[in-house]
Amino acid sequence: MVLPPLAAETIAHIGSFPITNAFVNSFIVAMILIVTAFFVRRNMKTRANQAPTGVQNFAEAVVEFLMKQAVQVTGDEAKARKFLPLAGTVFLFVLLNNWLGLFPGMGSIGFNHVVNGEAEFFPLLRSAGSDLNLTIAIAITSIVATNVFGVMSIGFFSHVGKFLNFKGFLHAWHEHGIGAKLVGFLVAIVELGVGLIEIVSELAKVLSLSLRLFGNVFAGEVLMAVMAGLFAYFLPLPFMALELIVGVVQATVFAMLVLVYATVSTQEAH
Repeated sequence: MVLPPLAAETIAHIGSFPITNAFVNSFIVAMILIVTAFFVRRNMKTRANQAPTGVQNFAEAVVEFLMKQAVQVTGDEAKARKFLPLAGTVFLFVLLNNWLGLFPGMGSIGFNHVVNGEAEFFPLLRSAGSDLNLTIAIAITSIVATNVFGVMSIGFFSHVGKFLNFKGFLHAWHEHGIGAKLVGFLVAIVELGVGLIEIVSELAKVLSLSLRLFGNVFAGEVLMAVMAGLFAYFLPLPFMALELIVGVVQATVFAMLVLVYATVSTQEAH
């Protein structure tokens, strides 16, 4: 029984750029999504007398389902339409990465590589969600995008003012009377402190999103390796079914949190 290491294994290099087995999995999923989207768009039937069939029918059903969920979270159809490309892509990318990791050969097909005089087994494919680099990348992209939505919705200075609130000092300066100015400056200091806490909370969102996804996927990888090591036949099947459900749950939680963060980011500061 070989438990997966925390870090993804490097299986090749392009110049000085390392190619890991987790990167290969994420690249496969990205290509599946891109090719499917291109095929659906190219063969889309948009006329009133053309009923959608096949892949387009399935794609429309998926988009409609995701749209309904987005409206329930945001409470605004216009915002849901704006956020859906981000949240929907994150959901599908995370979901397919989680499910692809359950395919036969994942983590079991590879080669032996000599490291420090000892032979180590390097799998060619590994679930991308079990690589912390990928989950951090998705989390950073999502949080940056939610802040971009905030700038586009309420303006640059209003959005930045949530984190660096100096308006209170200007208001305090224009107050009449020493007492009013003093109270105004104290309130402004508190508001500035709240803004700094908001900056910390943005960093906490990245850690929360990335570590939650990584922890659940990596724990599933370890569980499957342990079960397969105990008895390779039939015993892992219930746990594989459980991992299918966990994959849906993790993708849903990630996408829903992105929608919530985007919704909050586009609201004026109170």
